[in-house]
Amino acid sequence: MELVANYNPIEMIQEVSQVVQKSASNFIGANTIEVSLEHIQNKCIVPVFAKDNEVTISHYGFINSVKEVVESVYSDINVITPSIRASHQIKGRIPSAIGKPVKELLEHEKTIYYERMAFMIEIPNKQVVVNDQILNLTIGGVRAYNQENLFSKKSIEKFKVFIGFKNTVCTNLCIATDGLQSEIRVSSITELKEGVLNLIQGYNQEAHLGVMERMSKFQLSEQEFAHLLGKMRMYHFLSKEERKTKFPLQLTDSQIGIITKNYFTDKNFKRASNKMINLWQVYNLFTEANKSSYIDTNLERNVSAYEFIQMLGFSRENKQNNFFNHIII
Repeated sequence: MELVANYNPIEMIQEVSQVVQKSASNFIGANTIEVSLEHIQNKCIVPVFAKDNEVTISHYGFINSVKEVVESVYSDINVITPSIRASHQIKGRIPSAIGKPVKELLEHEKTIYYERMAFMIEIPNKQVVVNDQILNLTIGGVRAYNQENLFSKKSIEKFKVFIGFKNTVCTNLCIATDGLQSEIRVSSITELKEGVLNLIQGYNQEAHLGVMERMSKFQLSEQEFAHLLGKMRMYHFLSKEERKTKFPLQLTDSQIGIITKNYFTDKNFKRASNKMINLWQVYNLFTEANKSSYIDTNLERNVSAYEFIQMLGFSRENKQNNFFNHIII
């Protein structure tokens, strides 16, 4: 059962003249750096499959393919230039520089590529207001070469693609279950574009907005929130058999610590003066903490946070306590 509100989400869309046009790249932190599309295209080599020297689909090819699909679907609006984050830089050098000391290498003798890359493309004209905060419709993806067997012959390649919203006050991504395709397996750019298009067409935007709007209707007292945090910390120490009967929490212990700190300090989502906090605030504390996840686990943990908050809301709506939720009457 989902938490769906009774309203028309289309009425939440802002006028174009009112939308926030500025994009932000810090939708993920961890050990990532910001890179440009031009840098990815012109400064990075493209890995190959070692046994047959067949080229992989490059990061640039992936981003540009998604961008082309987005521009075809939303042909009447402006699309913001992709924000790109990359990590795990792989360095190399051209053959003529093999014997040179590192400090003597010239720029044209160095080669690099990034093992992991995430990007997002905002569509500001599809802006909505949820719980008094502006969200931009956002589409993006993740590529992680470490999940490919590059030491073998060319094979099916894997990509992650998402569609959801970005909270403009904090750059937190809000991704629903049907807004993530965690493993699109393709052998060509054409198949990749088909997979992206299928995801966009299958995404239920109204249901997603309804769930997020409803989150603010459920409140946690400080004691209930403390119970939640304690149970989240305990979860990771349960036996495998016990964990099978609980919601599969994916946040790490250090991320739970970030949530605890931000409960007191986050300028947008901290507790109220009466020490109450609603599930919309808790959800954003979760997604903020998730920014510390590595690129190759970030999207799955984001969706897991969404499902976790839905679980809490369902149990509170039906006054059903569970391992994580304890309702004080």
